[in-house]
Amino acid sequence: MTVKSCEKLEKSQVALTIEVGAAEFEAAVEKAYQKMRRKINMPGFRPGKAPRKMIERMYGAEVFFEEAINIAFPEAYEAAVEQEKLQVVGYPAVEMVGEVTKDGFTFKATAPVYPEVTLGEYKGLKAEKPEVKVTAADVDERLKTLADRNTRLVSVDREAKSGDTAVIDFEGFLNGKPFEGGKGENHNLELGSGSFVPGFEDQVIGMKAGEEKDIDITFPENYHEDLAGKAVVFKVKVHEVKEKEVPAMDDEFAKDVSEFDTLKDLKADLKKKITEERQKDADRAFEENLMNQVAENITADIPDVMVENQARQYLDNFKAQISRQFPYEEYKKMTGMDDEKLLADAKEPALRQVKMDLAVAAIIKAENIEASDEDVEAEYKKMAEQFGMDVDMVKKYLVKEQVQDQLLSQKAVAVVVDSATAEKPKKAAKKEEAAEGEEKKPAKKTTKKAEAAGGEEKPKKAPAKKAAKKEAEKEAE
Repeated sequence: MTVKSCEKLEKSQVALTIEVGAAEFEAAVEKAYQKMRRKINMPGFRPGKAPRKMIERMYGAEVFFEEAINIAFPEAYEAAVEQEKLQVVGYPAVEMVGEVTKDGFTFKATAPVYPEVTLGEYKGLKAEKPEVKVTAADVDERLKTLADRNTRLVSVDREAKSGDTAVIDFEGFLNGKPFEGGKGENHNLELGSGSFVPGFEDQVIGMKAGEEKDIDITFPENYHEDLAGKAVVFKVKVHEVKEKEVPAMDDEFAKDVSEFDTLKDLKADLKKKITEERQKDADRAFEENLMNQVAENITADIPDVMVENQARQYLDNFKAQISRQFPYEEYKKMTGMDDEKLLADAKEPALRQVKMDLAVAAIIKAENIEASDEDVEAEYKKMAEQFGMDVDMVKKYLVKEQVQDQLLSQKAVAVVVDSATAEKPKKAAKKEEAAEGEEKKPAKKTTKKAEAAGGEEKPKKAPAKKAAKKEAEKEAE
């Protein structure tokens, strides 16, 4: 194999002109003969026993050339790529140059290669980073979620109202005949949830246990084609009405839902967790903003195939995600989407990701970043603790090279983040500027009573609502 030329083209393409010599081609022709001889019929010979020379004499010397080219090409191409030290990122487009003879052949392979990347600014950048605040209302919202999880349903002897759960039997009739999928027994229906066809739940409200009723419903026009726009009757029987019993917010509740003995301690822990969560989100957004700047600052002639491969990966991940819920083909029918449209939509985020990957790799190179064996081992232990797994088990799922790449990327991002400046969001900054620029309002005039008492006026008591709010905020802290 001889590389006759290596030409750089636009979009990070390289055109290799490669010559396969007589000796190499002869070896490929012999392999082609060994592979094809069983399929060639020769008078007087059993299948596979005809000598190569006789086959070539009957069918022509070129009979094995096409297969020989297919055999010789991969080895010659790979050797040329290695010789020229090319980092190929896609399959080559191949064309023959000149005639193929017993002395060999020449071909031209045009392949996309990893682009040359020039870093722009990546240190000393600026990005917005909001200050993390957690209010008593935030803690109360989290407490409400805990309460909802621990809410019980208790049977009540009264008419059903919105928010209750009615245990019902139901059967739907279209033109007096039952229709498929319109029947259920001992079904728990949360009234007001909107889980049934519009109008159904509203008519169950007001019913009591043991009561039966016919409910008239017209299905929406966009419903299943068999029932769309059709008027039907549901025969409904209520077996039981249940209401939510929300636990009281006290120390007993704290003991039931957590490891804490008091509600105060539980609130303090929730505030700490919410703060940590929001801090992580703020840090992540700050980092993402900075890295987007770095990615946009690079200069690189990116080959289309790199973006296409990333878009294809996004699509494969999306298919896997959808398939965990219901068949992907059904999803496409429901949404009117197809793979081509989904791939086209993925191109823009795919380009951003490719730029990001190129930027990170360029920083690793520019900063001479390394990940030692000790770093890798420490990361394995960290992941084992995080997932509650044995270190050896983690190593089965993640090979050393994966962890090493992950560490290198983390260190590259740290170079950007550690040198960056966090700025307050523009809205917050404007509010502060406005507050600083306000003129001080003149002090209120004292009342005549106050003047008579020496100019002092007793402070008014805070309204009960405000006092309660302050107390709640103190308790949440």
